[in-house]
Amino acid sequence: MNDASQQTINKGAFKAGEGAYLFQLAELEGIPGGAAYSTAFGSVVEGVRTQCGLMHKAAGTGARPHSHPNEQWNYVVKGRLRVSIEGEEDRIAGPGTLIYFPPNVIHATVALPEEDVIFFVVKDLTHGIAGNPADGKATGGYYGPGSEG
Repeated sequence: MNDASQQTINKGAFKAGEGAYLFQLAELEGIPGGAAYSTAFGSVVEGVRTQCGLMHKAAGTGARPHSHPNEQWNYVVKGRLRVSIEGEEDRIAGPGTLIYFPPNVIHATVALPEEDVIFFVVKDLTHGIAGNPADGKATGGYYGPGSEG
């Protein structure tokens, strides 16, 4: 149970603490994880210093290049992502892979076309769950050939 009077940084997120300690992330109502640049959608829970969520990206879709002032960890639960991190070669991350994105570093993640991706995300609360598109344009997420957009 979540007390609606508890303030969250992310509109629609759930607040942990004061009796709210256990969460079934897959069953919570979801929010966009960066609608200006990403197709990620899922539940977000905020603590005192950190926020976490269980996010979904449909096959062939994902996040265009973006950054945020808070550091981020993604743990791939299902599916495979193409991961682009500024200054690094693109890599493929599958189930069991932990990905680290430093603060203010441009990055992008796209689900491969074969299947949807589910990932667990953790960020500090110095900023909300969403970041800022690298091109400054809020044109939505990445949709690859054959994916619906």
